[in-house]
Amino acid sequence: MQALIEQRKDTRSNVTWPVSIWIPEANRFVIGRSCNISKTGVFVVLPITAPVRTGRIVEVNFPRTEALAKEKGQFARIKSGRVVRVDRTSLLENAEIGVGIAFQ
Repeated sequence: MQALIEQRKDTRSNVTWPVSIWIPEANRFVIGRSCNISKTGVFVVLPITAPVRTGRIVEVNFPRTEALAKEKGQFARIKSGRVVRVDRTSLLENAEIGVGIAFQ
């Protein structure tokens, strides 16, 4: 049995937000949801068809409500990040993969 070593530097907050991930290599967006987030990264759940790989750069789009968009001047908060982990443990249970993204 292997012990996992915690590598997170910042506290994560459990939040479930709809997100879209831009994957440049595939030239497309994939729709998913966040599970937790910190100031340095996010863990999202995506469909198994998402063509993500460890080490690739993606853009995470967090949509804003119309009121917040008017206040901030944009309809989404966009963060660029590197895929640091792809978790396929619940692949057969619910046809989803977990993806850890470290913000750049």
